[in-house]
Amino acid sequence: MNASIIDPLQGDFPEVIEEYLEHGCMKCIAFNRRGTLLAAGCNDGSCVIWDFETRGIAKILHDNECSSPITSICWSKYGHRILVSAADKSLILWDVMSGKKITRIVLQQTPLQARLHPGSSTPSLCLACPLSCAPMIVDLNTGNSTLLKVSVSETSNGLIPPSRNKSSDGITSFTPTAACFNKYGTLVYLGNSKGEILVIDYKNGEVRAVVPITGGSVVKNIVFSRNGQYLLTNSNDRVIRIYENLLPLKDEVRTLDELNENCGDVNNSEKLKVIGSKCLILFREFQDAITKVHWKAPCFSGDGEWVVGGSACKGEHKIYIWDRAGHLVKILEGPKEALIDLAWHPVHPFVVSVSLNGFVYIWAKDYTENWSAFAPDFKELEENEEYVEREDEFDLIPDTEKVKAPDVNEDEEVDIISVEKDATFSDSDMSQEELCFLPATPSRDPLEQQDKCAESSSKLLDSNNTGSPSEEAGPNGLMMNHASSLLEDDAGRFKRKRKPSEKVLELQAEKVKKSSKSSKLAKPKNKSLVDQDNGSG
Repeated sequence: MNASIIDPLQGDFPEVIEEYLEHGCMKCIAFNRRGTLLAAGCNDGSCVIWDFETRGIAKILHDNECSSPITSICWSKYGHRILVSAADKSLILWDVMSGKKITRIVLQQTPLQARLHPGSSTPSLCLACPLSCAPMIVDLNTGNSTLLKVSVSETSNGLIPPSRNKSSDGITSFTPTAACFNKYGTLVYLGNSKGEILVIDYKNGEVRAVVPITGGSVVKNIVFSRNGQYLLTNSNDRVIRIYENLLPLKDEVRTLDELNENCGDVNNSEKLKVIGSKCLILFREFQDAITKVHWKAPCFSGDGEWVVGGSACKGEHKIYIWDRAGHLVKILEGPKEALIDLAWHPVHPFVVSVSLNGFVYIWAKDYTENWSAFAPDFKELEENEEYVEREDEFDLIPDTEKVKAPDVNEDEEVDIISVEKDATFSDSDMSQEELCFLPATPSRDPLEQQDKCAESSSKLLDSNNTGSPSEEAGPNGLMMNHASSLLEDDAGRFKRKRKPSEKVLELQAEKVKKSSKSSKLAKPKNKSLVDQDNGSG
C-alpha cells in the first residue's frame, strides 16, 4: 500500500487477519528488537524462527535432549541469543546465527517464564519464574540460582520467606509469581499473591519498595513498556492496571537510596510503602465491565500508545485493544480457537496471536485510500469535468518558478556515511552489531526422495547399456529409446542430448512412409524374379 494515500487519522492498530503461520504446534512467540524475526516455541521442544518480512522459516533450533513443550521464549537485546524454557524444567540458551546450543540448565521446578537480562548484548543472567517456587536469578554460565523474596513482614523489620498456600489436603504449595526486569535491568519488579508490587535490587536481594494493588488480588502478569515509562499488571480480579514509572531511567538505584534516607526511622514495611508511592502511581484500569473475562498475555504496543489483551475464555479468539486514555477502541474476533499467547510488533501495527491448535495468526491494519487526507485542496469528483489548464501549467520550468531564487545551497557537502539514530531505538549501542536477518539456507530433500532419484538414475544407466528395456514404439511406428537422451563424451561423463523438435519428427515420419511405399513396390518384382529362377532350375 502506498504510504501517500493512507489516512493518518485512522487508528494505528490492526483490524483483520492478514495471514497465518503453520509449523507443528506452536505455543509461545516473541519478536526480536527490530521486529524482523519472529521466534515461536513448539510443542515438540523445538524453536522455529520466521523471517517476518518474507513470512518464511529462517532457522529451526532443536535440542535432542528436549522434547517437552516450550513454555516461554526470549531474545537478547541485539538478537544474537535466544533463551527458551521448557516443561521438562530446563533452560536452553541458543546462538541464533550458528544454530548451536550454548548451554542447558535444569531447574528444580518447571519455569513458566524466563527473561534474559536486557542490559547486556551477551547476557549471562536470566530471571526465571517457576510454577511452584519463588522467582529466581539464574547464572547461565555456572548454573547457580538465587531466590528472590516475594513478601515483606508486617510486624518486624525483616523479610519473611515466600508465601505458601495450604491446599485442602494439607500440602503446602507456592502460588505462581510474576516478575520482570525494568528497561535497563537494574531492578526486578515482582507481583506476588498478596496483590503487591515489590521493587527488588536483585544483586543483593533487598526489597527497595512496595506498591499495594487495589483489591489485593494475585498478580498473574507484569510487564514494562518498551520505553520503560509504564508498567502493566494483570490480576486475578480481571482488571488490567497501568502504572506510571516515576523513577528516572538509568538512575533508579541512586534515587531509591535518596528516598530511603529521606524517610528516616520509620517502620520498615511502612517505609517501603512510602517509597513505593514515589516509584509507581496508578495511571489507568482496563476491564470488560459486562462479561468480566479473565485476560491472557496483556502487553503494550511498540510505541506504548495502545494496550492489548486476549480473552482467556475457552473456544473464542478475542483480542481487546484500548488506547492509553482508557477507551476500548477495537475488539478483534478470530477463529473459534482459544488464545494462549500474543505479541505486538515493535515498530508496525501488527499483532501476532497463538491459538490452542498451534497456529499463529497475523493481524494487520485494513488500509483504506483517502487522498484528501494528505492534500486538503484535493477535490474528489463524482463525474468527469472539463478542465482548462494554464498556459505554463505543463511546462518543464513554469515562469512562476523561474523568478524564485533557489533556496538550496548546492555547494554544501552531503553526508552519506554517518547513520542517523532511529528514535524508536534511541538507546542502541551503535558499536554493537545487531542481528536483524538470517541468511536463507536451502533445505535438503527428504531421504526417501533422494533414494528414488538414485534408483531412477541407476535404472536409466542400465537401460542405456542394454538398449532393449527402454525401447518402445513411438508415434507413427517409430522405435524410440528413452535412454538415448544421455550421451557419453570423451571424458566418460554423461551429458543430456537435445530433444528433437516436432518439425524434425514430422520429417522423419515422412521419410519412413516413403521408404515403406518403395519397399512395397519392390516386393512383387522380387517375387517374379524368384519364380523365374525356380522355372529355369
